[in-house]
Amino acid sequence: MSLQVSNISKAFGGFQALSGVSLEVPTGALVGLIGPNGAGKSTLFSVISGFMPPDEGSISFDGRSLDGLSPAERARSGLVRTFQVPREFAHLTVRENMMAAAPDQTGESLVGLFFRPGKVREEEQRLAEEVAEVIRFLRLERVADQPAGKLSGGQKKLVELGRALLVKPRLILLDEPFAGVNPVLIGEIMERIRELNGRGIGFLVIEHDLEALTRLAPHLYVMDQGRILTQGAPDAVLADARVREAYLGGAV
Repeated sequence: MSLQVSNISKAFGGFQALSGVSLEVPTGALVGLIGPNGAGKSTLFSVISGFMPPDEGSISFDGRSLDGLSPAERARSGLVRTFQVPREFAHLTVRENMMAAAPDQTGESLVGLFFRPGKVREEEQRLAEEVAEVIRFLRLERVADQPAGKLSGGQKKLVELGRALLVKPRLILLDEPFAGVNPVLIGEIMERIRELNGRGIGFLVIEHDLEALTRLAPHLYVMDQGRILTQGAPDAVLADARVREAYLGGAV
């Protein structure tokens, strides 16, 4: 299994945000995670990605325990997350945002900058080529040299995805990639996700747009009140009476 989450619990004071949550994302799979507001989805993402520790439970990625590892260490292992609200550097261009996302650059240290200038130049050239390829892949050439803060919501989501790709991920945790995005760009984002998945990159996707997510992900987990309610193929999950009650208010 690529990602295995086992019996994760997390409380904030007297509020139990997660209660014994377990799920699996096989290598190269595309899995959706749905649930009503307050179900614990974003808290689960924060725990999986290392931004907050669990009270109980464990997480492993490709057979390696992630317990105690920082978000940066988890990202280096190939597990990367995006955020519901994009965290772009607003005054930097799209290209500069992506350049800044690449990890472990020699030029980031004074020693490397002053004593290994040749290597720094080589890395910068290689990174510039990688960024240009990501920009082409995401169809962002037209806005590549515009300040990221001036982009539309959908374009910012694409930049967020591009920044994740620069870390060379094997599994991406996508937090509401379609929120606040117009239908045309939703289609663009879905196409890019499918193509990346076809290249072997796995995805675990939180999304409130059920219609879009059920077209994208062949397997869904449903959360409610900090627990996994059910899982399975989209049609079976959405036909479950418990899901209709918890997530759809009893409506189909």
